[in-house]
Amino acid sequence: MLRSAAALLAFLTTLPAAAQIYNWKEKDGSTVYSDLPPPSGEVKVLQPGRIPPPPAPASGAAPAAGSTSSDAARPRSVADRDLEFRQRRAAAAEAQARAEKDSAAAADRERYCAQARNQLNVLQSGQRIARPNAAGEREFLDDAARAEEIDRLQQQIAERNCP
Repeated sequence: MLRSAAALLAFLTTLPAAAQIYNWKEKDGSTVYSDLPPPSGEVKVLQPGRIPPPPAPASGAAPAAGSTSSDAARPRSVADRDLEFRQRRAAAAEAQARAEKDSAAAADRERYCAQARNQLNVLQSGQRIARPNAAGEREFLDDAARAEEIDRLQQQIAERNCP
């Protein structure tokens, strides 16, 4: 525990050493030290860092929202990359959910079509078919009821565009 705490302390004390320190003179002659570069003028880097900071705008004003030339040259921040990653991940999850929904609907349609074709084949085969009536007794289909069922199944197959 003590070793890990000492290692963490050593790591945290070295972080400020990676920053760049800038030195320049103001118009009134005063010397300024900062971790950000001045908007314009001559600057002296006292301590080179690992990553150069983004260039400051020359006029001191924020760049327009639609400017692409400065956006392309500027490195993206961690927050921007994280936002883009989250957006890509959400889009991929949405696409996967849509694909799963489409495949489930296609499987349901195929299952329904297979059942309807099987029922139609049985009705067209001429076998005796019985079904329970309202009283729960077996009732055999006569030719008129068989023809109605065949028409009903053919309409459903056509409506669902079954192959």
